[in-house]
Amino acid sequence: MKDVRIIKRYQNRKLYDTFQSCYVTLEEIAQIIREGHEIQVIDNKSKNDITYMTQIQLLFDQERKSLKPGNTELLKRVIRSEEGTLTGYIGALEGKLNLTFDIPAAVVAEDFKPAFVAGLNSSMENSATLN
Repeated sequence: MKDVRIIKRYQNRKLYDTFQSCYVTLEEIAQIIREGHEIQVIDNKSKNDITYMTQIQLLFDQERKSLKPGNTELLKRVIRSEEGTLTGYIGALEGKLNLTFDIPAAVVAEDFKPAFVAGLNSSMENSATLN
């Protein structure tokens, strides 16, 4: 298992990779994650772990830059779900399907189509109707 790379977030919102000893952007952090490295983002002042919020910000940034239109129907299902969060929605899907989504590092975010999740949802609804 690879060591966890520590990223420090300073008050000026800059992100500093302690492994490379340099400032990094959200896109560079995304690349680090795609390469299979584990990261932990720490607020330098409070010492709080802000990894989750940084990764959410990273996903938002990637969605914002995407040239493809987003799937608003998927987002509505996430918002209407019990927890109303993306992680809660995916967790519920994992529970219903009795599996976990371990996507290989070789599969990049742009290859994971929202239609796949919509298809899973549709399949679950169809199988529930059959049972």
